[in-house]
Amino acid sequence: MHHCRVWIDTHCHLDAAEFDADRDGVVAAARTAGVATIVLPAVDAGNFDRVRDLAHRHRLAYALGIHPMCTGNAGGADLAALRAGLEAHRDDPRLVAVGEIGLDHFVPGLDREHQAGIFAAQLKLAREFELPVLLHVRRAVDSVLKQLRTRPVQGGIAHAFNGSEQQAGAFVELGFRLGFGGALTFDRALRIRRVAAAVPIEAIVMETDAPDIAPQWLYRTAEARAAGATMRNAPAELPRIGAELAGLRGIDPGALAAATTANAFAALPRLASFAAELVA
Repeated sequence: MHHCRVWIDTHCHLDAAEFDADRDGVVAAARTAGVATIVLPAVDAGNFDRVRDLAHRHRLAYALGIHPMCTGNAGGADLAALRAGLEAHRDDPRLVAVGEIGLDHFVPGLDREHQAGIFAAQLKLAREFELPVLLHVRRAVDSVLKQLRTRPVQGGIAHAFNGSEQQAGAFVELGFRLGFGGALTFDRALRIRRVAAAVPIEAIVMETDAPDIAPQWLYRTAEARAAGATMRNAPAELPRIGAELAGLRGIDPGALAAATTANAFAALPRLASFAAELVA
């Protein structure tokens, strides 16, 4: 395992409609590129079965949770469905976390108080089922940290991290890793590139958030998109994203692959339970 370059995509929405035409091919391309496994977070009660089925069919990993952008209509019944799912599959090694959960203070029209209530309830479930969490923290890093301090969980990953070095340190102190992906490939993403280069290597895991957060080389202008161009991100892009981060840090991509894979196992311990098959 130490001699082959293995990456782990800790965040990919493989169930998204963008992959309906060629999902098997997308997974095969990722494996060929050296992506050993992919974590598929749920976003609402409606896709719990879907992410679990995909994870089993393709020998990947999954998480169950209610995304803050899906909290609008979510209530007690959804939390009950989450609890039932965590209970029913508590012995499934491919169920590696509660997620994607958190807060989103970027999208207009989301009720912050309601979001916070759903997030708090899910942190409680993560604690009860002794699972780490996959966190959505867009424009809401301090609010998320505040909840984590009052409702501690078994660590996890702050996905698509785009905070300050100070905020990065606060997550690390609470036992979290930081997810970095395509955003750091843009020259103008100055803060994210600076933070990604500066945080301790032990704090970093890699992710694509595919089909979203396309790296710079997949970016298409609004005009091109209006004319039908797509900019679908895919897990096979991860090694190139990793090479870009390795360049920012002045290290060998193989060293970054080894470190971030070990960090993913530390952040999501159940991943390590089927690690042998990842590199077989």
